Amino acid sequence: MDESFSNLQTSHLLGSVPAVISDDNQKSTNVHIASVKEGPSANMQIFPPHQGNNAAKGYQTLESPTEGPEQQPSNNWKGYFNVYSYAQYFNVDTDVVLNRLMSSLYPTSGDFFSKIDANPDLYGLVWICTTLVFVLSSLGNCATYLVKKRTDSAAPWVFDVNYINLAASLIYGYAIIVPVAFYFSLRYMGSRADLLRFWCLWGYSLFVFVPTTLPLLIPVEFLRWVIILLTGGIASNDLTVVVAVAFGLQMVLSIFIKVWFFP
Repeated sequence: MDESFSNLQTSHLLGSVPAVISDDNQKSTNVHIASVKEGPSANMQIFPPHQGNNAAKGYQTLESPTEGPEQQPSNNWKGYFNVYSYAQYFNVDTDVVLNRLMSSLYPTSGDFFSKIDANPDLYGLVWICTTLVFVLSSLGNCATYLVKKRTDSAAPWVFDVNYINLAASLIYGYAIIVPVAFYFSLRYMGSRADLLRFWCLWGYSLFVFVPTTLPLLIPVEFLRWVIILLTGGIASNDLTVVVAVAFGLQMVLSIFIKVWFFP
């Protein structure tokens, strides 16, 4: 009985005195604890084990997650269908857009091209084209209403929804397809060209049509032609990279807008 009681742990009891351990036993105990701490770390293993050529490696090891930031997926063809891949082309402030809009109205100063070259964007292209589609469709219907009331006030007038489809097809098609055609033409001739820069230039060059369509409601045919031709000339000055062809295309666009939307 005395021997059994002598083996009980009493160090946690109040007033108890720890047993005296000799120096040799203390050293052997410390060595044993150190060997346990320095032993090989255990790796967690997951099921199923390796398959095929890696079957000899046994079960798979559960690797610890890295603490660094997540790696971005590599660029491939799937990036063209990802909306976030185009976010960099819309990274412009409102002040920058307004400054470029004002500069596009005075392209001969030379400041407009330096601002575009620094950071071309697609925000101006999308915003200006969308605004112009709305302005043309609404003011075009208003112009037909005024003409109808001048010729025959008793005749009924119906809002023409096809103006929206026509304006969207004309403006978006012109602002997207024409720069692409210029881009491939210049690349074919061996010239260095930037498609993003062309889209940016064409987009901001169309801004002048937004404020000048309002005076086209004036029922004076000669004044309308003067306004639209001056607008086409100002818009073509923004595209001095291809002055001759750009001038012709902008004038054709101006005449089409006048004939179709403001007859």
